[in-house]
Amino acid sequence: MMAVNLHCVILGPPGAGKGTQAERLAVQWSVPKISTGDILRLAVADGFYSDWSVASKLNTGKLVSDEIVIEIIRKRFEDEDTQTGFVLDGFPRTIVQAEALDKLMAGLDSLKVVNLVVPHDELLRRLSYRRICGVCGALRGWEKEEIEKDSCLRCGGDLIRRKDDLQPVIIERLKVYEKRTQPLVDYYSGRTGFCEISGHQGADEVAEALEAALSPSSEVSTTAEVSEEDYSR
Repeated sequence: MMAVNLHCVILGPPGAGKGTQAERLAVQWSVPKISTGDILRLAVADGFYSDWSVASKLNTGKLVSDEIVIEIIRKRFEDEDTQTGFVLDGFPRTIVQAEALDKLMAGLDSLKVVNLVVPHDELLRRLSYRRICGVCGALRGWEKEEIEKDSCLRCGGDLIRRKDDLQPVIIERLKVYEKRTQPLVDYYSGRTGFCEISGHQGADEVAEALEAALSPSSEVSTTAEVSEEDYSR
């Protein structure tokens, strides 16, 4: 457990490893990981958003409205476990959401923003391999030792493919990201506490780079460990 609070946003396209790194950070800093995607999928499964057509948007790679997502985060921030910090995975995804987060952050410690950069072809490869456990919901990653497994490494449950990881949806999700979420990099890039890290490496290597960037003594506000290859399409 760290001695100071952590308020962190992890940016990056689908398949960049945001969820994996967010979970690691949440454990390391003893703060909750908040994933709007997880919250929405659970709510859809419970029938809560059936009248808002949220399920259709999730399954086709489109973004749910800013109003719905901002309200989810606002309510989540009222929970006691968020008072010492949080790691946000999947929020914000638009400038409107980022501006709302700035207002919600008023009076809190400064925000750390990390952008994970991965080449386009690698994202397609990773997402084509990704599976989710039908029992505990854990994601099976794309590293060799995980791809070779036919069952969940956490609980042994059967692995299934999410509807939003089908090839046509993957392509749509990446297009949506480039159009609506990539501008967030410009929004945050001039701020102290922003950094870019190559996600085109093993999960342990990414975690080490994150640890260095987010350490209390770090004042990173520039690009770190990102090569031209990581930006290639």
